[in-house]
Amino acid sequence: MRRAGAIFLALFAALLAGSALAQSFRCTGKDGKKYYGSTIPPQCLGLPIEQLSAQGVVIRRIEPQMTEAERAAKEAEAAKKREEENFAREQERRNRALLATYMSEKDIEDTRARALAENQKAIKEVEARIVDIKKRQAAFAKEMEFYQDTAKPDKAGKPRAQPKPPPKLLEDINTTEVELKAQQSLLDAKKKEVDAINTKYDEDKKRFLELTSSAKK
Repeated sequence: MRRAGAIFLALFAALLAGSALAQSFRCTGKDGKKYYGSTIPPQCLGLPIEQLSAQGVVIRRIEPQMTEAERAAKEAEAAKKREEENFAREQERRNRALLATYMSEKDIEDTRARALAENQKAIKEVEARIVDIKKRQAAFAKEMEFYQDTAKPDKAGKPRAQPKPPPKLLEDINTTEVELKAQQSLLDAKKKEVDAINTKYDEDKKRFLELTSSAKK
């Protein structure tokens, strides 16, 4: 009985030892080759390592220890990759939108013409408002002359009492000055939009030709 028990314990220990020895480690070296070993091969140091069962199944993945600089570099590389992927997705989205918007070069030129016409219409509206503001300013200036003339001496040379302009007139003069500056800034911006519009549709046409020509190949 004792002998049978001893034999069983010996077989069990051998089985455990065999199971432990059957496990192995694997990695892909810097040269691209696969390296295996019952212990971690020296070629695997500093690289991701897979621990395999006796059946060759990955039971654990061992990541290499990194320094702070290496970790920062890896994070920066991952961030750059995400940025490039986002840019590629956005470019693809814009390409699809471009092809869905235009059917031909003529469509692009027609859309450009409409945009320029709308811009020109807006310019004329702003210019009309500026003319109206300047007319009001001229009327206010003429009204102010009355209060400036009353400050002159009378025929006998005696000074006249100078009446003050009404607050409403001064307020209107100040308001028209502010309005004129705002409308002039808007006019300048609208005139600059002409270049922006042409640049946009030039780029759209160039990209449209690139996409349609590559699709024909």
